[in-house]
Amino acid sequence: MKDAAGAPVVLYFYPRDNTPGCTKEGEDFTKAHAQFKKSGTPIFGISTDSVESHVKFKKKMAFAFELLSDPDQRVCKLYDVIQEKNMYGKKYMGVERSTFLIDAKGVLRQAWRKVKVNGHAEAVLAAVKAL
Repeated sequence: MKDAAGAPVVLYFYPRDNTPGCTKEGEDFTKAHAQFKKSGTPIFGISTDSVESHVKFKKKMAFAFELLSDPDQRVCKLYDVIQEKNMYGKKYMGVERSTFLIDAKGVLRQAWRKVKVNGHAEAVLAAVKAL
C-alpha cells in the first residue's frame, strides 16, 4: 500500500473470490478505475482468500487494482468486518461486504457497511470527489 502514501485510499472488503456479488463489485470498481485514478485514489480489495486465489481472480476478471490477502483476518478485525452471517439457516462468521474511504492524512472519512453491490462503486466515487 506504499502507492497510497499521502493520497486518499479506498479499501473494500469482500467475502470471497469468484462469487457473483464479489465479481460484480470488482467489475464495477474496475469500470470506475480511471476516474478513481484521475482523482489520485487507489483502490484495494481485501478478502481472506489466499494470494494465489487473488492472482487467479484478478487475472481472470482483468481487475485494474490490487487484491490484498488477509488469511489470518488481522486487517478484517481492525475494520470490524468479521460478522455473523446466515446462509440457508446456517450461521457462521465471515467477511461482511464493507468499504472504507480514508483521506490523504489517514483519517477515515466514510464507511459503508452491509454494502449492496449495485451502484456502490459510483457512490464511493462520489464521496472521493467530494473530499
